[in-house]
Amino acid sequence: MITENRTINSNKNLLGFNVKKLTFNRRAVNLLKGMFAILPITLALPVDALQVKVIPTNPRLGDTLSVEINLDNPQNGTNPTVATGKNTYPAFEVSPNQYRAFVPTTPLEKAGTRALQVTGDGQVQNLAVNVQNRKFPIQRITLPPGKAGVDATEYELKRVAAFKALQTPEKYWSGVFLKPNAGRMSTNYGVRRYYNGTFAKDYYHRGLDYAGAAGSAVIAPAAGRVALVGRVSQGFRIHGNVVGIDHGQGVTSIFMHLSRINVKEGDFVKAGQLIGAVGSTGAATGPHLHWGLYVNGQSVDPTLWRTKVVN
Repeated sequence: MITENRTINSNKNLLGFNVKKLTFNRRAVNLLKGMFAILPITLALPVDALQVKVIPTNPRLGDTLSVEINLDNPQNGTNPTVATGKNTYPAFEVSPNQYRAFVPTTPLEKAGTRALQVTGDGQVQNLAVNVQNRKFPIQRITLPPGKAGVDATEYELKRVAAFKALQTPEKYWSGVFLKPNAGRMSTNYGVRRYYNGTFAKDYYHRGLDYAGAAGSAVIAPAAGRVALVGRVSQGFRIHGNVVGIDHGQGVTSIFMHLSRINVKEGDFVKAGQLIGAVGSTGAATGPHLHWGLYVNGQSVDPTLWRTKVVN
């Protein structure tokens, strides 16, 4: 009996020890399970993810593509870029860790899938954007004697090209762009033309024409800095008396055929501010205002900018 009791007690002690050890082991296993249950989730999360969104979702030829980029960890103050074809466009910061690049499309391009390559944070993301086709009307223009066959001067071409190429980091505009003249719109964006019976190859109407009365007011559609003032007397044969406003971040406006100029280069103008008056200087058949909107050097349709806020 004594032996039996000792055996029972020994078994109880052994059993007690095993139970305690088992309890400890279960706790350790449960702790480890908890740790490993969290670990795969943590590893699955992207580190410094490059988030990209393109607006509008259904663009047409002539539209401006707004590529919005969110960086979790911007590196060394280097802004991201957006490349398509042979062109690379800079992205500018619009809020903390958020950037935006504009990609222009024009009537001379083919509709279809546009490949975009976004680079930032040491990462590269490839996107495919479908740009829909759009029909542009054909117009026949007869220039009067003295206007037909007029060529731009080298000085005129250089000044205008340099203006359109501006990519000022600051963003000056806010909200929708205003109508620059009270007259009716006489020619839409993208119209293809015959001049005196000859088709203008690789040409499209790069802006909107307003049939305002001679001398009627021309206002700035959005805030910006006056970066171009040119006059017929300086050799601006095609543009006539012209004003160019830099709205910042690759967006510029040009106003042609003016009869009067009310600003000078370097002036900062607000939306709605008087900048000149309608005229017929340069290659114009009569009094009207030509407003061209350029994004990263390419003429885009101003209509989107007039109807929707482009931040």
